[in-house]
Amino acid sequence: MSLKFRKAGKEDVREIVRLLADDELGTKRERYEDPLPEVYYEAFADMEAQSGNHILLAVDGDAVLGCLQLVIIPGLGRQGMKRAIIEAVRVDRAYRGQGIGQAMMKEAIERARQENCQLVQLTTDKTRSDAHRFYDRLGFVASHEGMKLFL
Repeated sequence: MSLKFRKAGKEDVREIVRLLADDELGTKRERYEDPLPEVYYEAFADMEAQSGNHILLAVDGDAVLGCLQLVIIPGLGRQGMKRAIIEAVRVDRAYRGQGIGQAMMKEAIERARQENCQLVQLTTDKTRSDAHRFYDRLGFVASHEGMKLFL
């Protein structure tokens, strides 16, 4: 395998949604169908229009093996500290356990460093105990309690 990382383009949206849906929680949240609902392309266009917001892909040739969303956020708190948020981390189920997720996360963290971020944060569903162990091994600390309000 020759793993490489690149920023996603519009032509990758279908594969990204496939990865998002290929998951016990994602199957309930996503609509991976043909044709792919237009809302996914609209959301991708909104992301592209926002500076510092993109999807990082782990690829082997033309095959998309993993993805995550990396968002760089400038802020005033903590003396103007810039932070990165990582969302929607997925690895194709056929390739899990091969270090792709770890390599992808390290790449995202390095990109955050290059953007002068001083903090990388993420949320993970409370039911994802495997993901919790994965993030623990990468050095993430469960220091805060996350809360959401669906509108």
